[in-house]
Amino acid sequence: MEETEYRGVVAEKLREAGASIGSIVKVKRSDGLTVEGRVLPRYMMSSPDVLVLKLKNGYNIGVRIDDNTVIESLGIEEPGGPVGAPAPLAEYGEATGKHKVYIIGTGGTIASRIDYRTGAVYPYISTEELLQAVPELTQIADIEVLELYNIFSEDMTPSHWRRIAEKAAELYAQGAEGVVIAHGTDTMGYTAAALAFAFRETLPGPLVLTGSQRSSDRPSSDSAFNIISSVLVAAESSIRESMVVMHGVTGDEYALAHRGVRIRKMHTSRRDAFQSINAMPLLKIFPEKHLMEPIGRPLFEKPFNGEIDLRPDFSDRIGFIKHYPGMTGDLIDMLVDRGYKGIVIEGTGFGHVSNAAIKSIERAVDSGIPVVAASQCLFGRVNLNVYSTGRRMLKAGVIPAEDMLPETAYVKLSWLVGQGLEYREIKKVFTNSLVGEVSDRVTLRSYPRWYHG
Repeated sequence: MEETEYRGVVAEKLREAGASIGSIVKVKRSDGLTVEGRVLPRYMMSSPDVLVLKLKNGYNIGVRIDDNTVIESLGIEEPGGPVGAPAPLAEYGEATGKHKVYIIGTGGTIASRIDYRTGAVYPYISTEELLQAVPELTQIADIEVLELYNIFSEDMTPSHWRRIAEKAAELYAQGAEGVVIAHGTDTMGYTAAALAFAFRETLPGPLVLTGSQRSSDRPSSDSAFNIISSVLVAAESSIRESMVVMHGVTGDEYALAHRGVRIRKMHTSRRDAFQSINAMPLLKIFPEKHLMEPIGRPLFEKPFNGEIDLRPDFSDRIGFIKHYPGMTGDLIDMLVDRGYKGIVIEGTGFGHVSNAAIKSIERAVDSGIPVVAASQCLFGRVNLNVYSTGRRMLKAGVIPAEDMLPETAYVKLSWLVGQGLEYREIKKVFTNSLVGEVSDRVTLRSYPRWYHG
């Protein structure tokens, strides 16, 4: 028996009603509760006496079943789309967009569709499936969808960054005007930064990463809004950078395009979870109006008349440590002993670590391993000249990350090591801005107003 199959009293009641997964049923409990919905597969972690139903409003609920519960089968209807789904593709006609945009699926909530008979989630595996779900895309561009991966974003590795960059370069060479990467949100910032460094100023067009905080079977799903906004940027923006496009506010008023090396997911579930750090977003996007308003200053813009200089090699031997009270140098020593090629430490305040860890940093640097200090504060700049601890770190050979996000510093160090650079070379170039990851100064406008309450 599969883990998604019902058993015990739930299986018995479904059998008596002649119902199964996909059936529409009415459940009447002895306490007076009556609900109707489609039977979904059993969640593996749910109690054996709980029946999972999808209600007509799109939400899933669990109903506890006992011997006195009555289940009545209402048949198996042909499932429709989610609440608020767009009109069928036929009502939009053939594609009218003149721009060629490729969408690369790598996994995550956004690159999925719901089977309303079983409740299971599947990746979009064809252009037709995506356009059937989001037919508005045909009014923006000539869309083609391909699946590169179908993995959770936490399973992304530097080798995946390389393959994504190579595939994007192939698509630009084939005539793509823009490329959209459908990606899980949890590590999307890492991949966006990696693509920025891999292409640098030789990115031919917009390279947009987008995701979804809420799955497409929920009434509050942000999947369609984000993908439409992203395709609009990929098709019509002149910005040649790696960007992340997600909701700008909790509602559907507008989306924001953030520079890929400046983005952080700041909330576990809000639709506007992504914020630019130490920088302004690049664009405000109004998908319903097919309108984009500039906010920040792009680094690279069309036209692009050069050749792609793709450098997609990243090291998977970079350590990433968060400093905490009581931390000694043991973790640093372990990384050195295990042959790591670089270390990023997310220090406190200006980027500090404990004095107890500095001797281990000296050992790492003496072994030719670059050690970078970023700040847990996120906003502001690393400054190791203010206090004696920081000056000791500089004397030990620590490289300050300036106003880089810790994860961007991690990706940049991975990329520099992947290019074959040694400690002295890395120390010379690390604080230079290659793709907007370092600012000359941080202004008040780059500190989001919502942080002030």
